[in-house]
Amino acid sequence: MSTPPLLLASQSESRRRLLADAAVPFETVPAGVDEDAIKASLVAEGLNARDLADALAEWKCRRPSMRHPDAFVLGCDQTLELDDGSLIDKVETREAAADLLARMSGRAHKLHSAAVIAQAGQAQWRQIESVTLQMRPLSTAFIDHYLDLDWEQCRWCVGCYRIEGPGAQLFSRVSGSLFAVQGLPLLPLLDYLRVRSILPA
Repeated sequence: MSTPPLLLASQSESRRRLLADAAVPFETVPAGVDEDAIKASLVAEGLNARDLADALAEWKCRRPSMRHPDAFVLGCDQTLELDDGSLIDKVETREAAADLLARMSGRAHKLHSAAVIAQAGQAQWRQIESVTLQMRPLSTAFIDHYLDLDWEQCRWCVGCYRIEGPGAQLFSRVSGSLFAVQGLPLLPLLDYLRVRSILPA
């Protein structure tokens, strides 16, 4: 019997790159869920930022795993909370990005990166990694310069930064996994894939 394939239920370029760079064989599938509606419902239920990332990751992998019951389907999500506990969402405009970066300037925030693997509609494995990032004080001029450099890429990222790109210039300290900041708790995932013989041990 052949090993079930790994299917990534995400269109994230960063997650695809992390898996490809780590030589993980995978294909992508659409999650097929209304993420905004699900997130609004979970927030209304009072989930904290960490549990919200976990729940959203599970939602994203469950439906495609029912369509591909023999596969390992990987769902992922990230949430970001400021030092006062407030949740940060993706922004729609460059002006909103500038406002958000000014709000985050000089403050610490936590990024929670969750991954869940499901088979036949049932979660089989889950991992959440939380990273604390200290943003240095940012001038208005620097924020404008940064967005000139990277707006077309960072606009898709919660927090408006790509740590693997110019977004590294925003920070004075990062405590935790840079893989998690980029979108995946990668090392625990690789370990699980070895246990399930998707990767050689």
